[in-house]
Amino acid sequence: MTARRIVPNVRSDAMQESAEFYGLLGLEEVMNHGWIMTLASPSTPAAQLSIMTEDRTAPVVPDMSIEVEDVDAAYAVMRERGAEIVHPLQDEEWGVRRFFVRDPNGRVVNVLGHR
Repeated sequence: MTARRIVPNVRSDAMQESAEFYGLLGLEEVMNHGWIMTLASPSTPAAQLSIMTEDRTAPVVPDMSIEVEDVDAAYAVMRERGAEIVHPLQDEEWGVRRFFVRDPNGRVVNVLGHR
């Protein structure tokens, strides 16, 4: 299993103010779907943070997102181990395949791969 990137997700009702705040630390907007905005460092693009008001197709806002090389294999491993699947594996209209799983600390992890 290979993790490609890990992004913390911040639940916010003040997305613009949050973007401005993190902009003071050098992060710039690289994606914005209205309900989720991703900020990144221009010099280190993998250094990212997402700000979310909601998750459009899932029941909860995940605490973090982990992009993996093979999301189907990750899903199979989590199911085999009996992990709590919070949101089933599915393809999303914005080009990712993903599922949510709860970690041992109760945190919800969005595990995804780009199609």
